[in-house]
Amino acid sequence: MRFFSDNAAPMCPAVMEALSAANVMDTAYDGDAWSQQLDARFSALFETDVKAHWIATGTAANSLALAALCPPHGAVLCHREAHIQNDECGAPEFYTHGAKLMLVEGAGAKVSAEAVRHALSLIRDDVHQVQPHALSITNATEYGQVYTPAEVAALGALCREKGLGFHMDGARFANAVAHLGCSPADVTWRAGVDVLSFGFVKNGGMSAEALIFFKPELAAATPYRRKRAGHLFSKGRYMAAQILAMLDDDLWLENARAANAGARMLADAAGDRLIHPVEANEVFLRVSPDEAASLRGIGFDFYDWAPGEARLVTSWNQSIADIRPLADAIAAL
Repeated sequence: MRFFSDNAAPMCPAVMEALSAANVMDTAYDGDAWSQQLDARFSALFETDVKAHWIATGTAANSLALAALCPPHGAVLCHREAHIQNDECGAPEFYTHGAKLMLVEGAGAKVSAEAVRHALSLIRDDVHQVQPHALSITNATEYGQVYTPAEVAALGALCREKGLGFHMDGARFANAVAHLGCSPADVTWRAGVDVLSFGFVKNGGMSAEALIFFKPELAAATPYRRKRAGHLFSKGRYMAAQILAMLDDDLWLENARAANAGARMLADAAGDRLIHPVEANEVFLRVSPDEAASLRGIGFDFYDWAPGEARLVTSWNQSIADIRPLADAIAAL
């Protein structure tokens, strides 16, 4: 009955089994047999050579990625509703030692190449103004909207033209790829993305995310930044084991498809209450305070997003049978 956040979902059984299997003596930090597999496994998944690091949290993954792309005196362009702007407690500025976030508008928390180009046009090449060094987008966005490969490619071309690094916050990357049905490569490096924060915790992991560098040379300083930030776990094999378990047999996609299917069921029940199209596993509804109280009275848990709005998030472990009572309750409002 909980639809507050996919962060609240349990870890999937395969991850639990992988943690148990990794509970043996091995090399400390990231020299263990599990961590040593990450580069090759992600290179195969993305069909190009990558450098991969395990990271404990999405906040740290995003911030370490931006630190690799932007100097302290520079700026990162992102959407006004981006997680790095509204929900990281200043971590990107902290990890980059002071880089500025420059905010761009766009429906559904997506930015377009045109909007980014306009934002760049307002910045003079002048020592008195902070100069942009990177663009960060979220896929799927904070409103559950998915960037297509063509949309990412348009932004990637602009980044190359303007000399900007390109980061993708993929806390729900699995849900985006499940929706698109494309190769992970098509919506990342082939479209110009330099660094991806690949989320696993929301999708069935326990405590591990992956930071993927599509230009391995950009990753050179990241091990030092990760250590300095307190994110070099002494028993890193437990981090890597979670990730590898979810890569096996495309479990990461299977879980995301299940979560997306649940959200589509809620969307079908919501009708014209929907605020945004449902493309991943988040559903935003128009509900009055009385209607929200009614749903909670039945036992459903969800997030009040804004006045008259609610956010519902489906998780990998919720079956259609689990979700149907909420769909029926929404339809009956």
